[in-house]
Amino acid sequence: MRGTLFIVAAPSGAGKSSIVNACLARDPNIALSISFTSRAPRPGERHAQHYHFIAAEEFQRMIDAGNFFEHALVHGDLKGTARQSVEPQLAAGRDVLLEIDWQGARQVRGKVQDAVGIFIMPPSREALEERMRKRGQDSDDTIARRLAAAHEEMSHYHEFDYVIVNETFETAVDEMGAIFTASRLRREAQSLRHAAMIGELLG
Repeated sequence: MRGTLFIVAAPSGAGKSSIVNACLARDPNIALSISFTSRAPRPGERHAQHYHFIAAEEFQRMIDAGNFFEHALVHGDLKGTARQSVEPQLAAGRDVLLEIDWQGARQVRGKVQDAVGIFIMPPSREALEERMRKRGQDSDDTIARRLAAAHEEMSHYHEFDYVIVNETFETAVDEMGAIFTASRLRREAQSLRHAAMIGELLG
């Protein structure tokens, strides 16, 4: 049975990566697709663990070769998901999670109609700015640009199936886990997963 593709997007500073990592620690049945990016690593980030960090020229060569499942220019940097990190796992029945922006999500939904979209919102603009500053990774100018971009990013929340408001971290993690569970219990998935049992019960 083919796996489910989960798309998770959020404005910068909404806590997307922290929520995703907590959910993955709880649920070993979901594989995280590691994105490619042309930006430099932030303090504490590791190649092939947080992102595949490559030069912009190499990224463009991969675009030209058709190697990306989706790609977009985000905050001045290129980001994308390689085809080989998604399709083989889905075909093998493994659920895959993409942690991407709304532009990439729109591309993916055009290719995988049954993908499940999840958008994470901050509880307020003030909370969003506070979280950005607590990271201690960006300058005031960068934070100002990211806050301006956040308004545009959040305006696309209606393109997703589920919306999580990250006011309390543990609650947000529980809610994302509930989405994973509900998606696996959909009739179409259960009919395939338990075809033999259902056939016996109704035979």
